[in-house]
Amino acid sequence: MNAQRKTPSHPATGQRIGYVRVSSVDQNDARQLDGVDLDKTFTDKASGKDTDRPQLKAMREYVREGDHLYVHSMDRLSRSLKDLQAVVEDLTGRGVSVSFVKEGMTFTGNDDPMATLMLQLLGAVGQFERALIKERQREGIAIAKTQGAYKGRKPALDAEAAASLRDMAARGIPKTDIAATLGISRASVYEYLKASAR
Repeated sequence: MNAQRKTPSHPATGQRIGYVRVSSVDQNDARQLDGVDLDKTFTDKASGKDTDRPQLKAMREYVREGDHLYVHSMDRLSRSLKDLQAVVEDLTGRGVSVSFVKEGMTFTGNDDPMATLMLQLLGAVGQFERALIKERQREGIAIAKTQGAYKGRKPALDAEAAASLRDMAARGIPKTDIAATLGISRASVYEYLKASAR
C-alpha cells in the first residue's frame, strides 16, 4: 500500500498508536486497550470481514517509521488470515512495530521464522474457530426447521397491515408512499408483494 508517510498532524517520531474495532455501534470499545498508554487511537465500528474500514485506512496512512501500533487481539485487526498477514507485513515493512495485547506478541519486521509461524498459526486458528461457529449456527437452524421450532425473523407487519399493503399496491399507490405509510422500507414492500404472488 502506498500510504502517505508524512502528515502535518504527526509529531516527529515514535508515537504509540492504538487501533480498536468493534462489530457494531452498540458495543463498548473502551476496554480493548484499557491500561495501554497511547498518543492516538483509531476506532472502527464495523465488521472485520475485510480491510475496507475507514479508521483502519486512516491509521495505515497516519503511522510512520518508528511508531508502535497496539491492537487488542489479532481478530480485531482482521478476521481473515490473508488480510491479517498483509496488514502486519505492510506496517512492519514501513518500520512500524505491531503488538497484539491479548496474544502478548509484537512484530517488528525483523522477526525470526518462529514469530512469523506464530502469526500464521494464531490467525489460522481464529479463522477456523469462526468457521466452526458459523457451521454450528447453520446446523442449529437446520435442526430447528425440521422440528418446526425455527420461525425466522418476525414479520414487520401483521396480517391486517400486510393486506393493506397489497390493497394500496393494487390501487397503484407508489411503493415509496406505501413504505412511508406503514413504516417499513421499500425493499420490505417488494418482499411482501413477492411473497403474496407465490
